[in-house]
Amino acid sequence: MLQEAIRPPKVMRSVYGPEPRKLRAADLPGMASLKVRDLFPDIVEEIYLHGGDLSTIRRVTEEALAGVNMEKIRPDQTVDILGSEHGFSILGGEAYVEMLRTIQDVVRERTGADVRLKIASYIGYKENAEVIEHFKLEEKFDKIRTFGAWDKGVPIETEIGTLYGVARAYEADWFIHAYYDDPREMYFHRYVHRPLKAFVMSYARYETRAAYHFSFGTRSGQFLMRAIFDSPFVQEKHAFSCIMRSSPAGIVGVDADNDLYRIDHRIKKHHLRDFGKMHQLLAGLDECIVVWDGGRWGYYVHAGGVCFGVFMNAEYDPFDLSKPFCFSAFDLLVQNPFGESHTIFEPHHSIKAAVVNQAWPGIIITDLPKMVPTVVVGRDQAEMYLKDPTNPSFMDHAVTAETLEGAMDFARRVSGTDKVLVFDGSFGHLTLTPSLAEDLISKAPEVNRRVEEELLPMWLKQRGIDPQEV
Repeated sequence: MLQEAIRPPKVMRSVYGPEPRKLRAADLPGMASLKVRDLFPDIVEEIYLHGGDLSTIRRVTEEALAGVNMEKIRPDQTVDILGSEHGFSILGGEAYVEMLRTIQDVVRERTGADVRLKIASYIGYKENAEVIEHFKLEEKFDKIRTFGAWDKGVPIETEIGTLYGVARAYEADWFIHAYYDDPREMYFHRYVHRPLKAFVMSYARYETRAAYHFSFGTRSGQFLMRAIFDSPFVQEKHAFSCIMRSSPAGIVGVDADNDLYRIDHRIKKHHLRDFGKMHQLLAGLDECIVVWDGGRWGYYVHAGGVCFGVFMNAEYDPFDLSKPFCFSAFDLLVQNPFGESHTIFEPHHSIKAAVVNQAWPGIIITDLPKMVPTVVVGRDQAEMYLKDPTNPSFMDHAVTAETLEGAMDFARRVSGTDKVLVFDGSFGHLTLTPSLAEDLISKAPEVNRRVEEELLPMWLKQRGIDPQEV
């Protein structure tokens, strides 16, 4: 099943991360690639991987939009396509850009309305400008505006009180929620209303985002996004949603609907199966060295479609809703009424060392080097972590290597293993060493059986879904 290591998606240059590395972990001697569908042949097959034919994305987007009702949009009205910066990080971002451009073209042709693209940043002031420049969006879209969590707010009356969106996100007559199915943070959302996250993270003021992150804790914060989306203010402006779909194998299609909850239902049942298998497989690992080698934050960089944060928190089954599990970002759960807690910074038991070839600082993960030997490649990157107020003690415990080769040698010595798993933004395959591939290949058949026969039926029934639908 092993093949020569596949070159991962390119890393976008950014002031928030180090200069993109010429040497990637996949380039190192002894690295290989293991295809996801060689492990689990029934995982939904991809239609696109980085470097593929973007006309496929345009075609499936047009097909999805053909089933959407746009009659309420008049030619004299404005329509905003709301995009999120997270979409631009998936498989190099080109597929997401093509979906957005196709939405613009189709909606303009069918309605005659004034269609604009609006991009929501995660948190940084320069993210959107970098995205526009990198993808040459000004050549592909007639009108582009950007916004972030600190921009002027607009009150949104919900069933739980007043919450605050970003005014620019809702200033048009209509908006289109244009996102991707975002298989991150499974340990938080547990596949309950995942496609609604942008309403509290991308389109909301910082105060409301903070409530989602901290005031309500983890799992309970999920109801905030639904309260915002279900509010009369938002519903009166929501034209439809268009979501880029993925499996661990890659981009698998585009789903569009006037009813976002119908999209949510379709995503849920397929993700539980496909990402459930990959999650369970990685959760069963015994030992490995992890490498961050991608754009954006290391916590969100993918390996075979599974991001590092999901793997790091794979000690328990996040899909089993019978377990009222709580995560604590800062070990604040002194008394957990459920009698069970876990910090999101306790790494999976199999992680014996970590190498940071390239990743943005800025998301709290300062405890990682306290728990496993961690080596940062390059003095430029080490300086970024030294100055990172989000992770003030990261470099107090991590060490610096001048080269990736030196970092890997150090990690192998201190960990005592040559099993390496690389988080480099890949879908479709895992970048790894043959010794780790042997482990995964041997474990996959039993994981497949257990998910199909035991876990998946339970996960689906807990969410009111008939297993026969899948």
